[in-house]
Amino acid sequence: MQYEFDFAVFIGRFQPFHAGHLQVVRTGLEKAERLILLIGSAWQARNPRNPWTHQEREQMVRACLTESENQRLLCLPLMDVPYNDEAWVRNVQATVAGMVTAHHATPHRPARIALIGHRKDHTGFYLNLFPQWSAVGVDNVRQISATPIRERYFSAAPETLLPSLVDTDVLPSAVASYLTGFANDAGAYQHIRDEIAFVRKYRDAWSSAPYAPTFVTVDGVVVQSGHVLLVERRASPGKGLWALPGGFVDGSERLLDACLRELREETRLKVPAPVLKGSIRRQEVYDDPYRSARGRTITHAFYMELEPNASLPKVKGGDDARQARWVPLGELTPERLFEDHYFIIQDILGLI
Repeated sequence: MQYEFDFAVFIGRFQPFHAGHLQVVRTGLEKAERLILLIGSAWQARNPRNPWTHQEREQMVRACLTESENQRLLCLPLMDVPYNDEAWVRNVQATVAGMVTAHHATPHRPARIALIGHRKDHTGFYLNLFPQWSAVGVDNVRQISATPIRERYFSAAPETLLPSLVDTDVLPSAVASYLTGFANDAGAYQHIRDEIAFVRKYRDAWSSAPYAPTFVTVDGVVVQSGHVLLVERRASPGKGLWALPGGFVDGSERLLDACLRELREETRLKVPAPVLKGSIRRQEVYDDPYRSARGRTITHAFYMELEPNASLPKVKGGDDARQARWVPLGELTPERLFEDHYFIIQDILGLI
């Protein structure tokens, strides 16, 4: 069979995989010999916006396809880089190049590559970021969006909701079956339900405000001898995850004063304030609109580099922190860190 392209590339979060996504996948398989599916927001801790791992989302996709279609499908995880678009584009380019090298059957001819997606909605923004490839736009099936599906699934009774989504051609039946099984996993499913319930209650408390609030927070990125100071969150959101010590700015505080206060409250760090102030190497603002499920939250991060020492300062969790500890930079993993804190550390330390 002659295909228009050797490879089609489809990038998405698929939280969850729905009928609109399936139409793009089938179009890609019709037009290209192989479809490269880059599953975004990979390696993140489960949260209301990204409740399923990239492995789980791949299972949803493959459950909808035939054996022969699955043989032509290449699924790979794609990590977010929220504060460095160039690094994200580079990661996509490198991943696709690796797949082309491994699977292109005619090396004497350059591979014909097309980027495929929903051109007419915000999720298809990436179609303009790769001018070296052709672009194939696919109409969004009835404007189906994963967000309301996800919110209803974790709020309503899945045994009632899922059949109705299949009957209305919103979800493929194979995905509905997968989600039924996931709901029976009390741990993961209930965790997200609890997070969503907390967020809904949190937002309801601000529902009478004349406009949507914007919250201002601070985070301390304290580093010494290749270790960064982290705290384990005591409560929702992100209960049990590790985070940078920080919190909301009081109405009468300056940003740096708020950061130093949070450091003392959450870690019991005994380093004198003048030493911490003198150790500041960089201050940055992190404002990804989706960085917090609680609402629009802009954080100011302070990078403090303490003098190297064979003995790290003693710390102890307090206030909102169950515990505090120094973590080697080489052991950081985004799956265990709260919100975008992994990416804040990577960016402010220049590790990206």
